[in-house]
Amino acid sequence: MLRIDIVTIFPEMFKGPFDVSILKKAQDKGLVEIKVYNLRDFTEDKHRTVDDYPYGGGSGMVMKPEPIFKAVRSLKKENSEVILLSPSGDLFNQKIAEELSKKNHLILICGRYEGVDERVKSIITREISIGDYVLTGGEIPAMVIVDAVVRLVPGVLGDPDSLREESFQWGILEYPQYTHPRDFEGMKVPDILLSGNHERIRRWRRKEALKKTFLKRPDLLEKTSLTQEDLELLEEIKKELREEV
Repeated sequence: MLRIDIVTIFPEMFKGPFDVSILKKAQDKGLVEIKVYNLRDFTEDKHRTVDDYPYGGGSGMVMKPEPIFKAVRSLKKENSEVILLSPSGDLFNQKIAEELSKKNHLILICGRYEGVDERVKSIITREISIGDYVLTGGEIPAMVIVDAVVRLVPGVLGDPDSLREESFQWGILEYPQYTHPRDFEGMKVPDILLSGNHERIRRWRRKEALKKTFLKRPDLLEKTSLTQEDLELLEEIKKELREEV
């Protein structure tokens, strides 16, 4: 079972997202345990202070080291992965999500204000960022990471094939999907999907996935391993696009 402990000064933010859908089912099945802790519970002064002015001056406040150290030390186990949600961290992606899904225990520290006291880094095993933009704190990034990681835990999704075929799992975007009705306002399901020819359907889906990736996220094609068939399909795609111009 994967245990995830989240340390935050706004625990109320997590009440909704973890109580519905796949995340709730994963917890109900006993596959994942998620607990949220209020950082203020690890303070020792009567005002439950978690931040202070930075040495050297400057705008904003900095999160104090003492409560974070105390929280981590009380929660940490032998093989815990202690993660600080930080703009300077590794950019979160599917590969990192897969790595974290294989861990037994994650501790997520949600930063706030102008960041955390630099000495906190001494007890952190990894820093993660979910993108190059500014958020008010690490709570939403923590939710993103939990959602991406939990669905990869064996047994969480009912159909394991859905994991193998979805976007980013194989390094490229997913092929287009269709369902009933066959004709909706003049927009029809491609005939090949109605052919019953599984090999033609497989090839069409792969080609469409490569085409979507080539047009929308060409950077992904440079990072993934392509088969000889993929390379041939890409040449077909490029030729067709040139002919359309």
